[in-house]
Amino acid sequence: MAAGTPVPLLDLHAQYAVIGDEIEAAVRDVLRSQRFILGPVVEAFEADVAGYSQCAYGIGMSSGTDALLAVLMAEGIGPGDEVITSAFSFFASAGAIARVGARPVFVDIEPATFNLDPTQVAAAFNERTRALIPVHLFGQMAELEPLLALARERKAVVIEDAAQAIGAELAGRRAGSLGDYGCLSFFPSKNLGGAGDAGMVVCNDPERAERVRTMRAHGGKRRYFHERIGGNFRLDALQAAVLQVKLKYLDGWTARRQANAARYRERFADSGRVVACGALSEPGQLVLPRELPDRRHIYNQFVIRVTRRDALREQLIARGIGCEVYYPRAFHQQECFAYLGLPAGSFPHSERACQQVLALPIYPELTPAQIDTVASAVLEHLAS
Repeated sequence: MAAGTPVPLLDLHAQYAVIGDEIEAAVRDVLRSQRFILGPVVEAFEADVAGYSQCAYGIGMSSGTDALLAVLMAEGIGPGDEVITSAFSFFASAGAIARVGARPVFVDIEPATFNLDPTQVAAAFNERTRALIPVHLFGQMAELEPLLALARERKAVVIEDAAQAIGAELAGRRAGSLGDYGCLSFFPSKNLGGAGDAGMVVCNDPERAERVRTMRAHGGKRRYFHERIGGNFRLDALQAAVLQVKLKYLDGWTARRQANAARYRERFADSGRVVACGALSEPGQLVLPRELPDRRHIYNQFVIRVTRRDALREQLIARGIGCEVYYPRAFHQQECFAYLGLPAGSFPHSERACQQVLALPIYPELTPAQIDTVASAVLEHLAS
C-alpha cells in the first residue's frame, strides 16, 4: 500500500482550532485569580459534571486512576480484601486494587461488548469480597442490574469505572449514577479531555462523597488535622477551567462520534465481510462494535475485531492511518500480576480480544472523506 493522506487516530488540534479562544480566556481568568488549588472554578465544574452524570455530588480528582484509588481508600479496602473486576481493561482498573493492598479477582468479558460478563461474577464472590468494579469499556455501559443485585445481596460496594463513558447511558441512566460510585477520567484523549491528567468521582451518597473529598486532601477536613491517611488527589483549577469550557460542547461531540460510527457501519455493510463476534474465524472477516438497544454509546473508541490484526495495523500505519490496540495483554498475563497464579486460558474471551482488537479513528472532527479512506484501507487489507 502506498502512503496517502494521513488520518490521525485523534486530532486535538482540530478541536482546539474551534474553541481555543474560549479555553485561553478561561485559563487567563484562573491565572489572574491566582487560585490554583480547588476553589470556585473547581466547585462549579464539579457541580456541572455531577448534574450531567445524574448524580448529586462530584469530587474533582487529579486523574481517573486516583479517582479509583481514593474510592477504594475511602471504603477502607486493603490487605485481606478482594475486589472483582474485568480481566480486559486499561491497567488502572486492576492497578488501583493492588495499590491499596487488596487482591484483584478477574472475571472474563462478554466477547461482543468487551464488558464484564455478569453471568460469571457470582462465582468470583467469597467472604473476602468487598467491592466490584465493572468497567464501561470503549463508551458503552456494562450490564449493571444483575451486578447491582448481587452486590446488594453480598453487601459489596459497586464502583463504576466510567473513565471512558461520561454521558453513556443504560436505560436512560447515566454512567456513574447506578453504583455506589462512578469514576471518570478527563485524560486528553477522552471524549471530555483536559490539558493533562484530571478525573472525578460522582455519587449520590453525601457521606461517601465527604469521605472521598477528605481522602483527596491527605485524609483531613481541616488543614493540618488528619482523621485518616489519604493522598494528594486534588483537581487543579486550571484543568477545571479548560474542562468547563469543553463540557458544553460534549453532547455535540458525542453526536458526531455516533454519526461517524454510523458511517463506518454503512461503509462496511456492503462488503459482505461483517460477521458476528462468535463467527469470526477467517482472515477476510470483520466484527464491528455491537451497540445494544438500551444503551447510549458515546464511542470513546471504535474498536473492530479481525483475525490478522497485527498485519492490518502495520498496513494502516504504512498509509498514515492512526490506529491503536486497546489492549494487547489481559490483566492475568501482565508480569506484575504473575503472583495471582492465573495461567493462559483462564479468561479466553479476554485473551482472544487482545489478539483481535483494533481501534480506528472516531473523533468528532473526522470528515466523511477520512472515514472513507480508513474503511477502504481496512477492506483492501481484508481482501488481500
